[in-house]
Amino acid sequence: MQQTLSTSVANASPLKSVLQRFPFVPALIILIALVALNGFFQPRSLSFGSITGLFSTYLALMLLAVAQTYVVFSSDIDLSAGSIVSLVNVVIIVLMEKWGGGGLTVIAACLVGILTGLACGVVNGIMIAGLRLQAIVATFATSIFFTGLALYVLPVAGTPAPEAYWLTYGGTYFGIPFIFYVVAAVAIILGVLARMRLTTQMLAVGDDAMAAFQTGLPVTMIRIKGYVLCGLFSALAALCITGDTASGDPLVGSKMTLYSVAAVVLGGSALSGGAGTVTGSLIGALIIGLINSLVFFVGTPSEWQNLVQGLAILIALMAGILVSRGGRA
Repeated sequence: MQQTLSTSVANASPLKSVLQRFPFVPALIILIALVALNGFFQPRSLSFGSITGLFSTYLALMLLAVAQTYVVFSSDIDLSAGSIVSLVNVVIIVLMEKWGGGGLTVIAACLVGILTGLACGVVNGIMIAGLRLQAIVATFATSIFFTGLALYVLPVAGTPAPEAYWLTYGGTYFGIPFIFYVVAAVAIILGVLARMRLTTQMLAVGDDAMAAFQTGLPVTMIRIKGYVLCGLFSALAALCITGDTASGDPLVGSKMTLYSVAAVVLGGSALSGGAGTVTGSLIGALIIGLINSLVFFVGTPSEWQNLVQGLAILIALMAGILVSRGGRA
């Protein structure tokens, strides 16, 4: 009996070790299955043009999922991330329109947009980590505040982005779509962040804030930095969604916040903090995108699409959790 028990532990340990090191493996399996299903129902979905379109449409959600991940690492959450996207979107649209929409003015407006996102992150970080307000309540309040600012900056949706902006975002250079240059730049940024001690420190704070404090880690500052990173990547998401929609909309990010949280969980990160990966969140965002595409490709009636999408995301989430639990057993 003892030998049988030891054998079972030995057989389970490889899966357990893989899931501990790569918690996004269940999400990756689901992603591969969804790619196959999309290809089955619509073979053209596997073409280079369709893949480019997928990244162009869902890169903003991927970046917002990354933004959410950095606060979840520390056992926090940001319900204002989508509102930051909306605010940055209208800020850069209005500035580009006022400044003429030329090349240098577009770049200047984008820089102001990034600074706006960083400022929102600082506000959230100080309120939650500095003043010790509950993250879910504080960011819900700031989401309303940021949405109000967005509506003040641009009360009505529809202001177009200048041609210099959306033509660049949707253009092709040296035979490669511009969107893939953006993906490569984001990958480099994420690679640099992954090698920094900050990521490990955020995970340590999320795992046990008191223990992290007792070891000398500046817990408050680490949590603030997490919200700053969230503001940064929310601003980058806004730049992408502006390029994709080519217009300003003060409510464009309103539905994206909960999608970003779902992507984080689908990717294997724990909302309780202390465990997860940015890679998993990126995969989770792609899963949501592919589910949306699959629902369309199978010919689901429009009145049923939201129901089917929600059910499919729920099934994917449960499947990932069950696999992860099986690996930990």
